[in-house]
Amino acid sequence: MDFAPSARSQELLDRARRFLNEEVAPVEADYHRELAAREDRWVVLPIIDTLKAKAREAGLWNLFLPDPVLGGGLSVVEYAPIAELTGRSVIAPELFNCNAPDSGNMEVLYHFGSDAQKARWLTPLLAGEIRSAFCMTEPDVASSDATNMQATAVVDGDQVVLNGRKWWSTGVGHPRCEVLIFMGLTDPTAHRHMRHSMVLVPRDTPGVKVERLLPAMGRLDEPYGHGEVSFTDVRLPLDHFIAGPGMGFLIAQGRLGPGRIHHCMRLIGLAEHALELACRRSLQRTAFGKPLANLGGNRERIADARIAIEQARLLVLHAAWKIDRFGVMDAMSEISQIKVAVPSMAQRVVDMAMQLHGGAGLSDDVPLAMAWTAARALRLADGPDEVHRGLIARQELRRYST
Repeated sequence: MDFAPSARSQELLDRARRFLNEEVAPVEADYHRELAAREDRWVVLPIIDTLKAKAREAGLWNLFLPDPVLGGGLSVVEYAPIAELTGRSVIAPELFNCNAPDSGNMEVLYHFGSDAQKARWLTPLLAGEIRSAFCMTEPDVASSDATNMQATAVVDGDQVVLNGRKWWSTGVGHPRCEVLIFMGLTDPTAHRHMRHSMVLVPRDTPGVKVERLLPAMGRLDEPYGHGEVSFTDVRLPLDHFIAGPGMGFLIAQGRLGPGRIHHCMRLIGLAEHALELACRRSLQRTAFGKPLANLGGNRERIADARIAIEQARLLVLHAAWKIDRFGVMDAMSEISQIKVAVPSMAQRVVDMAMQLHGGAGLSDDVPLAMAWTAARALRLADGPDEVHRGLIARQELRRYST
């Protein structure tokens, strides 16, 4: 297996790096300061639309999508280093129209949506004109076991009726969020993986209510947000089912495989940025007559961070290669392996960088507190570590069962 970037991937990677260095880096800190100073932070500041237009003109648009007409036409392995690069910036994924949960929702519509669903929702999502949210996790059950889901999507004549409560629905606070993908129980008597369905829900449908926006470790993640959303007798035509009733789990597996690669590569980019900040700080600051790099085992910590990042990157690229070669279902163990290893690695690296920054590391003067929160959250999002370890162990033990 060869993880070297293809000529196409390398050209896009170089172009994306130049864009981030020349267009994003000079303004990102000011963007965050301006947003934080506003009384209403649930807005799209003009600089975002300006940079999105520039990114699209530069051909840095929808690169996650393997379709060469609608997206970048890249394999998962080819897109991986670009995803890593975008992880160095909080706003870069949105600027390239490849941020979660929109990228995953666009892949769902691309692979499973009807022509009418694609025309109504996929086209404006691909254009970056609207945003979306994914409503799966629930507050009243252990959502690490998705079969616990209590929210329902029941067929009633020529309609589907939604009831239930979801939370940690990322993106639902965005002022341009116009469609939700709701996963609910349709047939409790069916096979456990054929009971659930995914339904497209226009944000303004009667009965849909954002009850609150949830802070993650004290951060609301404006203007995206993670919401608790109630669905009360929400009625929609049957053509709002994605791929038909009972197809929810099949769709979810296809959605989450590449999405986990994207998450993990962005986290590697985040860890690289944290390590860079740590190295610069350790060489520029002195204490007790020495650079911080020469105190208290900091050189060993920096070395260990480099080793951990390189190990994680190779593990993710192997998982990406296996998806490209054999498909998501044959790469389930590898996908779970990266989902356990990478967020924990990133959390450790960021924590080390925070320690080297002292009090500044806890502030918003540097992006480390935000980065630590993101890494910690991803040890739960898309399945907690324990669930992924269980899958890895099950597949490993199956090799030796008689």
